[in-house]
Amino acid sequence: MTRYLPQELAEAHRALLSTLKKCEKVLESPRLLQAQRTLTQRRVRALEIALELIEKEAAISGIPPSPHIAPPQ
Repeated sequence: MTRYLPQELAEAHRALLSTLKKCEKVLESPRLLQAQRTLTQRRVRALEIALELIEKEAAISGIPPSPHIAPPQ
């Protein structure tokens, strides 16, 4: 498995978290068509999984928590 630098994990986490927040905001729109809503909901779930995996990788690698990486639950 590829090893990532702490800075790479933190940057990826920050970017994905930003995208997640934007998708969640889009879901609040009442004008969203059903197909768009379904696609955005799937994107949100995929982003949540990716963020969780990054957090687990950081914890396994012994990388101390940073402001951009939440501790695993």
